[in-house]
Amino acid sequence: MVFRKLYFLIYILLLLLFLVFQSCEKKLQNNTQRKQDLTEINNLLAIGHKHFENEKLDSSYYYYNKAKIAAELKKDTSRIIHSIGWMAEVQRILADYSGSEATAVMALPFIENTDKYPNGKWNIYNTLGNNYLSTFDNDNALYYFNKALNLKTDAIEKAGMKNNIALVYMKQEKYQDAIQILSPLILRKEVLDDAEAYSRILDNLGYCYYKAGSPKAFDYLNQSIKISIQKKNDRGLIGSYYNLFEYYKKSNLNLATHYANLAYEKAAKVNQVDDRLECLALLIQNSPGNKSKYFSILYLKINDSIYKVRLKAKNQFAKIRYDSSKEKNENLKLKAQTILQQEQQHNRNLLLYFVVGIIITMSIVVGNFLVAKNKREKIKSSYNTEIRIAKKLHDELANDVYQTMAFAETQDLSSFQKKEILLNNLDTIYSRTRNISKENSTIETGPLFVSNLKEMMSGFNNNDVNVLVNGIDTINWTTLESNKKITVYRVFQELLVNMKKHSQCSLVVLTFKKNENKLQIDYSDNGIGATFDENKSRNGLQNVENRILAMKGNITFDTQANKGFKVNITFPL
Repeated sequence: MVFRKLYFLIYILLLLLFLVFQSCEKKLQNNTQRKQDLTEINNLLAIGHKHFENEKLDSSYYYYNKAKIAAELKKDTSRIIHSIGWMAEVQRILADYSGSEATAVMALPFIENTDKYPNGKWNIYNTLGNNYLSTFDNDNALYYFNKALNLKTDAIEKAGMKNNIALVYMKQEKYQDAIQILSPLILRKEVLDDAEAYSRILDNLGYCYYKAGSPKAFDYLNQSIKISIQKKNDRGLIGSYYNLFEYYKKSNLNLATHYANLAYEKAAKVNQVDDRLECLALLIQNSPGNKSKYFSILYLKINDSIYKVRLKAKNQFAKIRYDSSKEKNENLKLKAQTILQQEQQHNRNLLLYFVVGIIITMSIVVGNFLVAKNKREKIKSSYNTEIRIAKKLHDELANDVYQTMAFAETQDLSSFQKKEILLNNLDTIYSRTRNISKENSTIETGPLFVSNLKEMMSGFNNNDVNVLVNGIDTINWTTLESNKKITVYRVFQELLVNMKKHSQCSLVVLTFKKNENKLQIDYSDNGIGATFDENKSRNGLQNVENRILAMKGNITFDTQANKGFKVNITFPL
């Protein structure tokens, strides 16, 4: 056995040395190429950013897509996420919300279940949240904005995300909730240092106070406009003028219409088509006949024009993705051919075959060892089960059978009363035999699992003990693995048997509930409690603990003498 272990270690060391040498050689070969590849991807991203800033969104999307494909070929996850985030943002700006969502979702496999790429995560979650906000799916918008808020990003990004969450509450007309979020933000240094963010939050806060009927509204709205005018922030002024329209529309219609006109002018200046349409809708509703007609015609003309532009852009994006996919496949074919030509290295192949042979040999040896070990464990388990069944038959049935036989031999069975006693004794023996059989039989893990589990638990109900079960039907048992169902069954069987033997209780409560992706099960009784120094109790509880820990769960025992017994169990679904 010692020599086998030594040979095993030698084989492992040889394999590790081979892999290390091969890895070092590949690093030396690919280091220069890696730097060049990153430069190419960064250049494509830079071109995409430039077009984005110049509002050439179709060209921007084209280069972001090329950057994504280049990053995929080099397996550069960070730049893949970065490219996808900007592609989705372009589609969102053009109101292609379904397309933007589909693009952003492509990044989720890269960012979920990892602490890496917080900035990339923030961009994806923010874009998804804004998509859902624009399509009135407030629950999903809150979900993704909160996910973005919980990331480790800088303070101004967290402030922006809180502002987005407040926007969701504003859409839900929960203005007091929005005020509670926005009010502390205007006191934060990072917000005060960012004029655009400060102005935007002031504007939203003013609108919330207006909707809440607070006189503070005008001061915040007015302060926001002053900052936007000073910083020449035309995009910020659109929302501020729009909110002032809302503020004055009931008290001063002329002034309200004036602000609607100002909002429309700023939206036209910065080419914000959706904002132009919103402002035109206000002007149509609040203008006299001829002007209302003029605004209506203008609204229809712009709406028809932007629909065609966005449809064309959507089709263009589909074509860009198709052409890029085709180009990517061609590049992969060329790369595969090149690799095939370079892989004619006879000596390395021989070494590889040798290593594979060693691995196969080791696998066979280890496999045989595990099979033999498993067989020994099964034999031992069967032996222990047989001993346990024999002891249970002796302890629980032998005396009853002997007493019943003695009763039948010594009593006059022609008497109805004596005959009834004999039948009752036989029925008791039958029930105990049946319970022992069930306790050691194969457990049903299919559709009948829940009913069998309930039946097993109810079997411990009697005149002295009442077993209550809560929440068992709220659990989707079909999603639970068979081995976990068996563990649940055996654990409660052990606990209830332990209760019957030692607790002297009158009430047992079993509670089942789902807690996120875990199943939580609580057991409690009002018995005399136990101490773990009592071997007769500890043996059964040790089995329970081992079963739960084996499926990576947690278990805690809470017991004191004369104060009942509690067990809390959680394990992943």
